[in-house]
Amino acid sequence: MGAMTTNDTNPGGGRRGNAVEVRGLVKQYGGPQGTRALDGVDLDVREGTVLGVLGPNGAGKTTLVRILSTLVQPDAGTAMVAGYDVLRQPRQLRRRIGLTGQYASVDEKLSGRENLYMIGRLLDLSRSDARRRADELLERFSLTEAAKKAAMHYSGGMRRRLDLAASMIGRPSVLYLDEPTTGLDPRTRNEVWDEVRQMVAEGATVLLTTQYMEEAEQLAQELAVIDRGRVIARGGVDELKAKVGGRTLQVRPADPADLPAMARAVAESGLDGPAGARTVPDEGLLYVPILSDGQLTSVIGLLAERGLPVAHIATHLPSLDEVFLAITGQKTSSTDLSDTTPEELAA
Repeated sequence: MGAMTTNDTNPGGGRRGNAVEVRGLVKQYGGPQGTRALDGVDLDVREGTVLGVLGPNGAGKTTLVRILSTLVQPDAGTAMVAGYDVLRQPRQLRRRIGLTGQYASVDEKLSGRENLYMIGRLLDLSRSDARRRADELLERFSLTEAAKKAAMHYSGGMRRRLDLAASMIGRPSVLYLDEPTTGLDPRTRNEVWDEVRQMVAEGATVLLTTQYMEEAEQLAQELAVIDRGRVIARGGVDELKAKVGGRTLQVRPADPADLPAMARAVAESGLDGPAGARTVPDEGLLYVPILSDGQLTSVIGLLAERGLPVAHIATHLPSLDEVFLAITGQKTSSTDLSDTTPEELAA
């Protein structure tokens, strides 16, 4: 869905420095006994950054995006986006935002150029400005050669690029990307990532929902994990990794034959912590869970005292997939939603 901004610069309020401020958002489907898709969400997105919103299917990510883009009204709570109140100033807000949903929403019977031109006109661009902006974006997204083709003849990656271009027609200050690369091949996914980085470099703020951990690590400065309608964790990538798993010290002995002796020394000293150290002979490495800098220094000192020379030493944080599993108890996935009902999809 393409949307929405012109050079309107008359914001209605909001704290400086945050492009998005959410407080206590609640949304329930199916009446009093139904499903609570959002259960008191608080969220801030700093201007000019990417906030990655992670969560399993049904966590509430899409409902949050729909509320912030004025497509759905919350049952409780407040939200300010680009200085506008989502509930009280929806018309003004729609000129400041863009949205790319999970599925391309272009008109399949229109050509790529016609789709972009139509959206430009709907945003009150003049005919000449709408044509110029459409041509700029067709070139930017490598769609110029296919500009005259009907969108129904585009590949999945081309449709996704066209949809993203449509969301940028009005130069939005806040862009919502709801799982924008689902189903794309790695090359097209990288192209979309490059465009997102370019938009942020030009001053846009992005709220990105995704189940691809690599995507979150590539694009987001901060992450929020949502599960069962609540934000259950928030912070930078490394910060979340440190919270759930700490670091692992990787030690490679100068002499592979010293690996068992290293493991015994660490275990006997109690420096391996509750989880215990482990050796991987095939890799020639000793892995020691590290809970503090002091423990790390002590392990290194101990090995030196025992006369066990080290060829290589490094620390490793858990992967973002491991973080997601630890926080939510679920593995990341890109589950096919083709059989999902509208109510389930909204959640």
